[in-house]
Amino acid sequence: MGSRNPDRQPCVYLLASGRNGTLYVGVTSNLVQRVWQHKNNFVKGFTKRYGIHTLVWHEVHETMESAIVREKVIKAWKRSWKIALVEELNSGWRDLYEKLG
Repeated sequence: MGSRNPDRQPCVYLLASGRNGTLYVGVTSNLVQRVWQHKNNFVKGFTKRYGIHTLVWHEVHETMESAIVREKVIKAWKRSWKIALVEELNSGWRDLYEKLG
């Protein structure tokens, strides 16, 4: 097995516009970079249009394939289930981005 680049870690993540606000589910291999792109409106579309910039939940995966499967599952969930997922580990809806570095 080769050495793993620590910046390349498959993750599923949830961004929010605020507490109980608009939610976005995404997947990436570089969470710090991707959230920075969302926060600075480099990602055109939904998150830019609705001001969804707060990282409220993320989950690390061993492979990109498993992260993509999980992302698709969460995207299909009811909104209330996504909110419960955030509330379980981040009841204050704090921005977790600052703790990533």
